[in-house]
Amino acid sequence: MSKITTELLLERAVPRSTRLRKIETLNLSKLQLKTGDLDPRLFSRLRHLQKLDLSDNLLDKFPNSLTLPDLRVLNCNNNKLEDVTALKQFPLLEELTYENNVYLTLNDDYKVMFLLQNLRLLNGKDITKLANHVRHVNSRKLTSKVTAHWEKFFRDQLPEKYTAEQVKSIKKKFLKSVQTNVVYGPSTLSEFTRWRVKMIAEEFLSYSLGLELNSDTEPEEKTDENEEESTESPTEAAENVAQVTVTPSKRKRNHSKSSPGNKRSKTKANTEEEAAVNPKKSSRVEDDPAPDKPRTSNQPAKETAPEQGAEGTQKNGEQFPKGQSNRRSSQITGEQKSQEQDNGVITLTPVKNSKRKEDVSAEPLHFLQCHSKGNSREDFKTQLWSGVFEPVLDSGARKDPIVSSSRTVATCGGESVCLIDCETGTVLKKYKVATEEFFSVAWTTLTMVISDSRKKAHNILAAAGRRGIVKLIHVAADFCYGEIKAHKKPIATVCFSPTQETHLFTASYDKRIALWDIGIPDCDYNFKASQLLVLETASIPLRIALVPTCPEQYLLAGCEDGCFAWNIKLDKGQKSRPFEAIFQFPDEESMTTSHRVDGLAFLNDDVVAKEYVFCGDENGSVWMYDLSNYTTAWGSAKGKRSERSISPTQILKWPELRVNGEQPPEILVNNVVADPAFTYLVVLTSVNITAIWKKS
Repeated sequence: MSKITTELLLERAVPRSTRLRKIETLNLSKLQLKTGDLDPRLFSRLRHLQKLDLSDNLLDKFPNSLTLPDLRVLNCNNNKLEDVTALKQFPLLEELTYENNVYLTLNDDYKVMFLLQNLRLLNGKDITKLANHVRHVNSRKLTSKVTAHWEKFFRDQLPEKYTAEQVKSIKKKFLKSVQTNVVYGPSTLSEFTRWRVKMIAEEFLSYSLGLELNSDTEPEEKTDENEEESTESPTEAAENVAQVTVTPSKRKRNHSKSSPGNKRSKTKANTEEEAAVNPKKSSRVEDDPAPDKPRTSNQPAKETAPEQGAEGTQKNGEQFPKGQSNRRSSQITGEQKSQEQDNGVITLTPVKNSKRKEDVSAEPLHFLQCHSKGNSREDFKTQLWSGVFEPVLDSGARKDPIVSSSRTVATCGGESVCLIDCETGTVLKKYKVATEEFFSVAWTTLTMVISDSRKKAHNILAAAGRRGIVKLIHVAADFCYGEIKAHKKPIATVCFSPTQETHLFTASYDKRIALWDIGIPDCDYNFKASQLLVLETASIPLRIALVPTCPEQYLLAGCEDGCFAWNIKLDKGQKSRPFEAIFQFPDEESMTTSHRVDGLAFLNDDVVAKEYVFCGDENGSVWMYDLSNYTTAWGSAKGKRSERSISPTQILKWPELRVNGEQPPEILVNNVVADPAFTYLVVLTSVNITAIWKKS
């Protein structure tokens, strides 16, 4: 039953009224209203309504037929609006406010300026001059470009006598081409430009050429919202892990000074069923990487529409089994190999290498298959994307010097997140969400109040991926205590602020980077998350990094079409911000800003990279670059371009692995991470294998 009744409307009228048709001002704020509560039949009786306040509700859109012909002022602040085009049904609207609707961007501002010809004030600002430019100058320029595009590329394709099928075909090609190739204005308005170009192109075909354009839009496929989450104890996880251990003395790594001879190929989808949004493999530096551009496939990406908005969180109650086991997963020995191969366990045959002196000696320690879908040992299709080592708590509880250097790594890929002890190869914990594909994980340490009112530091793991939801896991308690529905599209990467432990950045395929305060849960795990900032990007953000010398002021993002920087200082009033700087990159002959950046970190306080950089290739090998001798020179270069190419310090070759007597498919390294002491090197691949190397 709708929350809105005739009695409620009469009561909330200003002043209170006895008849609906006499109401001119109506306050419906703070009623927890959803879109379905706005009954068009009831609202159609408000024929003289001029001012409507719908602020502080839960509206995600407007019904298309509210029929408020005299509406002049509309307040929609603090809702969950995702689209503004339905506002065109209020042609007399003069004042509109919709601040703190996290899914609305600058592109939506331009849409309402075009749609509402009488609009004067938008979010409290006079937009008369800008709106006239949008409605007239912008439209004139785009119309000219659309017409020219038709004349140049499509006019001759349409015969004098054409069939309905020919019209449909050329219409589809033209609309796709014109939206891709007609560009006008700044890149931050690209969504608005494409929207207007499509509108103009449809009008052009309909009126100028007499072609009817009933768009055959395909419905978006929705994700099944019946989310299944589960956890496994260390014992169960160990039993579901295929593992290899090799003896370090049998392995020698050669020191190589050769540089890559050709460009690395892009990862291809393993099957036709592979989802459309997947990070691609590329060169990676040591920290956890950002997923890459979506892959194309015959299957559309599945996205879940958040049920809660910017500050919406909920207590989940996904419980890990209590207790831990020190039992190691099965080890492959010479006596076991023939028997274990029949069970689908990975076995390893060492590759013979020349015995040349090495700068860094690292031996393969474990090869794990712990992210398998349905715990299948035949799964070599699940991609592993991100890994990060757990920070060491200052509690003094850990006495082992190896453990104190952080030997527990969190990895993600497919439907699961795993915590692995790098020394023993034990999968300590495993967290699964059946409808998710995790792309990124990040750690933070929160000081929480425990049951007896004492304060204690605990490590919290954030995991995010395809569904645009951040899961918050209290690892020591084996408990996923909540989630933040951060974006409508997949989250490519996440990272915590090193100075503000509750501040989490999420970078999404919706071309936005959001800053969240995740709050601190109380002893009952109640918490409240809030969105502090939204950074608009020109293209999909693939990797983010905070500037070490001022992590509270500047953030860098490597994106699909460049590298950008933002001022993220919270004392500035603007909540939604465009980028403030764009990086230039050397091209063959000059400098360019259009450059795909999918790896980003800092070598020191100034140089973007890392002193020891690890990059994976398409053969499972890890290219290691020791850049410690270059950082001083780069710091004094003062922006001068260097023509010098740096060769790898060493290449760790992927050993020959065999499963049931056969080698796994093409092995691409998606990510390489090392612990702070550089004791362990964790390699995450495209074939569901986690390789752990140890510095010897």
